[in-house]
Amino acid sequence: MTDPHQAATAPGTDQADLDHRAALAEALGKEVWPADRDQLVAKAQEGGGTDRVLADLRRLPAGQQFENVQEVARALGLGTEQQRF
Repeated sequence: MTDPHQAATAPGTDQADLDHRAALAEALGKEVWPADRDQLVAKAQEGGGTDRVLADLRRLPAGQQFENVQEVARALGLGTEQQRF
């Protein structure tokens, strides 16, 4: 069986990026947005984020607001799915 996410992923996005973005989304939830780096780190700590998730969130630029996990993933250099119109 093929992975249903593969067909919707952008070129250059690999499974590791998808898994990492999923870990970010799981630790952050849906209620935190919009949020800056410090809010995201605090939320991930509350949500039981892994050491890797916390370390990555701490690398985000200070003072920048993020609207969703997509923006966080982009800022971290992870491959992201393209929005379709």
